[in-house]
Amino acid sequence: MAKEIFMPKLSSTMEIGTLLQWYKQEGDSVEMGEPLFEILTDKINIEVEAYDDGILLKKYFDVDDQVPVNHIIGYIGEAGEQVPPEPPGVAGGSEEAVQEVVEEKVAVPQAAAAISTGEKPRATPAARREAKVRQVELTSVPGSGPNGRVHLKDVASYTAAARVTPLAGKIAQQEMIDVSALTGSGVNGKVLKQDVLAAVQEKAQPAASPAAPAVKRKKLAGMRKIISERMSQSAFTAPHVTLTSDIDMTKVKELRTQLLPVIEKQTGLRLSYTEVIMKAVGTVLSRFPALNASFVGDEIIYNESVHIGLAVAVPDGLVVPVIQDVTQKGLAELTMAAKDVGKRAREQKLLPNQLKGSTFTISNLGMYAVDAFTPIINQPEIAILGVGRMTDKPVVIKGSVEVRPMMAVSLSFDHRVVDGAPAAEFLTELKRVLEHPYELLV
Repeated sequence: MAKEIFMPKLSSTMEIGTLLQWYKQEGDSVEMGEPLFEILTDKINIEVEAYDDGILLKKYFDVDDQVPVNHIIGYIGEAGEQVPPEPPGVAGGSEEAVQEVVEEKVAVPQAAAAISTGEKPRATPAARREAKVRQVELTSVPGSGPNGRVHLKDVASYTAAARVTPLAGKIAQQEMIDVSALTGSGVNGKVLKQDVLAAVQEKAQPAASPAAPAVKRKKLAGMRKIISERMSQSAFTAPHVTLTSDIDMTKVKELRTQLLPVIEKQTGLRLSYTEVIMKAVGTVLSRFPALNASFVGDEIIYNESVHIGLAVAVPDGLVVPVIQDVTQKGLAELTMAAKDVGKRAREQKLLPNQLKGSTFTISNLGMYAVDAFTPIINQPEIAILGVGRMTDKPVVIKGSVEVRPMMAVSLSFDHRVVDGAPAAEFLTELKRVLEHPYELLV
């Protein structure tokens, strides 16, 4: 019996996955545990392995298609087994979301369907050359000549129709848009609904002045689209309040200088300020459980363990890998963990369990010329700490002016869940711990 292949749900926030590539084609043999396809979700690329042995009987979706989680995307079974010609539906998902994906799915137009007789198709030499260039099977092209002979114009008409999704073609016809002049954003230049809608909008706008400079446009998609949606949701649903404090990092610098050779000898890695800050945050969070919480639905979930997400910049976006059980790790373990997830993030090799379960997030921009900023909460968490650069500043110490390395930190919190006083207490305690960091070794 054929086995379904599902779009997996790899995180609590994942609703849709984007197919990046199939490692197998229909008819190929598949072994359990073998990479079957790759998807983009929650800002990273994930290889999905086969859960069954057999033959890849059917692929319902192609590269760049967006598919709701738990939707059936194909079948594995024995050669010759019959499977549905269209996606049979969703397993625990949204039927409306499925319908939208199906409408946008790359599909061969019905007009292009043909029954192969096994005979060499009748076609003119020009049509054969054009079909070879465009990689079109002549048996699929309806011919307009005598006895179904395929002419050059038939190949051109077929390829024009095949590069437009049914929904895009319908909208283009209604709005009188010439799809042959459009550059599609789908696979192999396929014209999708959004391409036609963009042309409709451009058509409605007044013509640009001949002297106007060229404008480069880029469709919001993939990781950038996910970040846009999640940041907008957080910014417009959680009332953000941000508190900022300057911290004297003199003793942290001394501690790091002393521990650098020790940790490097033990791990082969260099201790950074990020690990010290993470250890301090974890220690203080264990004393302020109100900040180590999540807000889900109408419930506040107070987390016993401290799992800290570290915002890491990657090409075209941002990911937040998670360091588990921060309070249970020493600075050497934190150094290894932070360096590992940072490297995996930049190489797009993070594992699914390294992207979930965070209870608090740190966003460190200390390597840039940024003194302070307002970070956006990584929901469902209720707080995030922004870290600015460390700079030498004159400060008053016991009545005397001294130059000290100062660092600004900014705590954004969800005012629906936490009030200003406990958030201020947390930030005050964090400042105290970082200004007396040797207690982190106790």
